[in-house]
Amino acid sequence: MTNDHIHSHDIDVSPEALALIGGGRIAYIKAVRSEDVASLFPQAPQIAPGTLLFSLHAADGTPIMLTDSREAAIANAWSQDLETVSLH
Repeated sequence: MTNDHIHSHDIDVSPEALALIGGGRIAYIKAVRSEDVASLFPQAPQIAPGTLLFSLHAADGTPIMLTDSREAAIANAWSQDLETVSLH
């Protein structure tokens, strides 16, 4: 049996629909370079170039918090009763 009949399709999902996934309790953690922080967190202070940080985002992509460790981002998610999922 082959998978010739299976086709990949792009699915458009609105940010509003993503926000509702998991009842609003789903989040993801993303590695972020310090050079990209201002676009996600305009209120953040200037950070030395080349610094690797981690941001916690709601399912719809809304940034929630920024930290210098993945573990701190996970702990913050748990403290807000958010379940983190992996992105591929």
